[in-house]
Amino acid sequence: MADPEILRIEPCQKRVRALFDGEVVVDTHQAKLVWEVPYYPAYYLPLVDVAGGFLNVNGRTRAPDPVQGEAVLYDLRHGGRVATDAASSYPSCPELAGDVCFVWSSLDRWLEEDEEVMVHPRSPFTRVDVLPSSRHIQVVVNGVTVADSHRALGLFETGRPVRWYLPQADIRMDLLETTTTRTGCPYKGWASYWNVNAGGGRYADLAWSYLRPLPECARIAEHICIWDHHVQTIVDGTST
Repeated sequence: MADPEILRIEPCQKRVRALFDGEVVVDTHQAKLVWEVPYYPAYYLPLVDVAGGFLNVNGRTRAPDPVQGEAVLYDLRHGGRVATDAASSYPSCPELAGDVCFVWSSLDRWLEEDEEVMVHPRSPFTRVDVLPSSRHIQVVVNGVTVADSHRALGLFETGRPVRWYLPQADIRMDLLETTTTRTGCPYKGWASYWNVNAGGGRYADLAWSYLRPLPECARIAEHICIWDHHVQTIVDGTST
């Protein structure tokens, strides 16, 4: 039996839908949020709410988890398209018996209510605050001051260090070059990246920006954050 002190499970409370190959695979109001890793939850969805014909037990299993037991694996099929080992269930775990968990990337789209969710489910215990600040923020890369601002936005996210997002007018944009790198965050949206060229060094994907952030973080639109690796960030004269 799963130990509730180890396996954290919370009701999602939202309608959750997932699409594969243009078809709705699952549509449920009974999703569970399960913390299999400490940082973010996974959706566990009732098998009875999975549309018929999409999931097929493939005969493979995954080594027993000390909490959840042995996983039964499923393939996801529609027409000629197949996603192998796209989902798993734990029939010997009473808390999750009758539920299935999909590999996030095996589905084409995920929705909470009518809003698309990216990367992984959002945790109801994570808060993101974006606050304007008049603190003096300087960012030094390889001895070169790349940014200097008194009008930064501080992004405070539960469990993570503060990130300073700076207006482009306060950044040496001549030292930045765009890259093709793109990453997603379920709380902020899709980020674009820049290399930073400073002091004779080239630092790949050191700066990023959410050009069209999700509504909760709309303030950081077109502001740029510079990663703390290879960087000295000075806040009100004190290096952090």
